[in-house]
Amino acid sequence: MLRRDFLGMASAAMLPGAETPADFTLRIQPITLEIVRGKPFKTIGYNGSAPGPLLRMKEGRPVTIEVFNESNNAELVHWHGLHIQSDVDGAMEEGTPMIPPRASRRYTFTPSPSGSRWYHTHTMAGRDLKRATYTGQFGLLYIEPKAEPGAFDQEIFLALKEYDPYISTGGDDMGSMDAAYRYFAIHAGGVDRVRVKPGHRVMLRILNASATVQRRIAFAGHKFRVVALDGNAVPNPKEVDALELAPAERVDAVVEMNQPGVWILGTTVDKEREAGMSLVFEYAGQNGAPRWTPPSAALWDYTIFGGGASVNRPDARVPLVIEKKFAGHNWVDKWAINGKSFPKTDPIRVKQGGRYRLAFDNRSDEAHPLHLHRHTFELVTVAGVPTSGVLKDVVVVPAKKLVEVDVVANNPGKTLFHCHQQMHMDYGFMCLMEYL
Repeated sequence: MLRRDFLGMASAAMLPGAETPADFTLRIQPITLEIVRGKPFKTIGYNGSAPGPLLRMKEGRPVTIEVFNESNNAELVHWHGLHIQSDVDGAMEEGTPMIPPRASRRYTFTPSPSGSRWYHTHTMAGRDLKRATYTGQFGLLYIEPKAEPGAFDQEIFLALKEYDPYISTGGDDMGSMDAAYRYFAIHAGGVDRVRVKPGHRVMLRILNASATVQRRIAFAGHKFRVVALDGNAVPNPKEVDALELAPAERVDAVVEMNQPGVWILGTTVDKEREAGMSLVFEYAGQNGAPRWTPPSAALWDYTIFGGGASVNRPDARVPLVIEKKFAGHNWVDKWAINGKSFPKTDPIRVKQGGRYRLAFDNRSDEAHPLHLHRHTFELVTVAGVPTSGVLKDVVVVPAKKLVEVDVVANNPGKTLFHCHQQMHMDYGFMCLMEYL
């Protein structure tokens, strides 16, 4: 099985007539991937591959990124999890200009906050699964803190991704349409097998780059000590048997290499793990067939990483009711926020400096990974359980449950709020947060 992955740091490039070189260069271009030997397929990627290059930046040090669009469609790049201005954030709805085919655009900003971020396209796909986050247009981005504790021996960036999607009814009674995939991968910097040493502490920085699929991931024979969620340090690090990541979520976890052997890290879905959603870890001096053992059935719970109930009182509570609108048999369901679908959704109105409690009331039968651009929010209650100190930019709201988060309005400008499940976003699940 082949995985063509990260190409390393993008090289600086000088444009003709430009006074200063860009710090990084990205090229949006058609590529051919071969996840399974002998079965190539075409998609769109960055710099000739998918994922694109790992971008490492310094917190607080301005950067310029030159993006060339060598595809046939207008495109743009979203810098996910960064607190930057609307015109470079990478969402057309916020005012970031699209990059026409055969054109280029410079993004200049000051990277913040530190931690595991990522970048990806932010276009609409609808029923065209050759576009948007169904493609290979994504890459990991790490903002180095001003003081890196470095309490690990090895750092590995992993990206979970499905490829070559097609429309499926999913076999449900309602005949609703959804995306299914032919190929699966865990990208790990261009290798299929990770070599480790006994006694080492390995920092795994894991991204779920899926367009639509939530993942449960385990590491046979080992536990994950979760130290950060969405790039933000948690107040109460914990060891868990398995991680759960919805589309766009990141987990930083330290693994103690204390079980010499050859082991599998992968999805708990057997068929998809065996089809490629897995990665082999091999201890020095060990050989043999890779081993898999399923994790415990313990449920994933954000609140175990947090503190007690929040002591901060918001200036206002903003109810956001999430509902599905059945669109008919063999068609894509539509989504509504407070009874309206984008672009008719009402904006969330905030004043600079205010603290707002967003109440995500999910009345649908599906979980939703909800993302707020250009801000970080604090979890307050998750399905009735209070917590504090857990800072994220994507939160999964389970079916028929209520999740509340607090956001401080500290980055003026239009700000997009949406479900990070591509099909949900495309069919109405978006609105804007606007500063008064």
